[in-house]
Amino acid sequence: METVVRIRREHADGKSIKAIARDLRLSRKVVRKAIRTPAACFAYERTVQPLPRIGPFQERLEALLTENEARPRRERLRMTRIHDLLVREGPSTSSGEPLTVSYDAVRRYAARWLKERRKGAADAAAAFIPLIFRPGEAYQFDWSHEDVEIAGKPMRVKVAHMRLCASRAVYVRAYPRETQEMVFDAHARGFVFFGGVPMRGIYDNMKTAVTTVFTGKERVFNRRFLIMAAHYMIEPVACSPAAGWESRRPCPQGITARSSSRSRRFAAASSSPACGSPASRS
Repeated sequence: METVVRIRREHADGKSIKAIARDLRLSRKVVRKAIRTPAACFAYERTVQPLPRIGPFQERLEALLTENEARPRRERLRMTRIHDLLVREGPSTSSGEPLTVSYDAVRRYAARWLKERRKGAADAAAAFIPLIFRPGEAYQFDWSHEDVEIAGKPMRVKVAHMRLCASRAVYVRAYPRETQEMVFDAHARGFVFFGGVPMRGIYDNMKTAVTTVFTGKERVFNRRFLIMAAHYMIEPVACSPAAGWESRRPCPQGITARSSSRSRRFAAASSSPACGSPASRS
């Protein structure tokens, strides 16, 4: 889904299909399909990954790789040596002839195995979101809760905050809940208020947008949220958990749209379920 959004966004910016295919290492047929298809995403999901060449050697290869990782760095075997041991100790056919496996197949499998094994918080490179932005480059979106009076009755509402990172122009709108439909409505009204759509959106791992949080910057975004991102051709970016320094100001952004007095209450004239209040651009 993220690749489809990126393809459509770059093509809308005037980038050629050939250049997109070269940069993303995709075929031009796939790029054309991503641009022309009305679907938000398309993918072939294989339940079982066949290993016709490496399959008979897989168990012994993983054992050799595990033993090799446990050795001191200077005593570790080269991949050519591991390949020789694998062929020498490998299984045989029914006629007694030894099975063979190519060095490239062993090297590719070992690279994937090492990548999955070493993947973790200790090995992940630190990444930060820049605090200097070009006009229209990015916006931040987050929620806060406020105590209000509607028809003379006190109640608590959820307030969506959308802030442009470059100009700090802010749009806020109150809702009764933080459901996904209200996330979409806040985005639509916010883009109309700002008069355009930035290229990136920065989010604080809210459940209506992020399904799964992995190590570092890897995320699984909600399918419906990605469909909205594909519609507006924006690139969603999630902050690291408990890393307030990654945004212009610590999340949530709601405090910048409030009065300096925390005890202030907003008064609404009616009991409308969503009371919009575009904030000042100053």
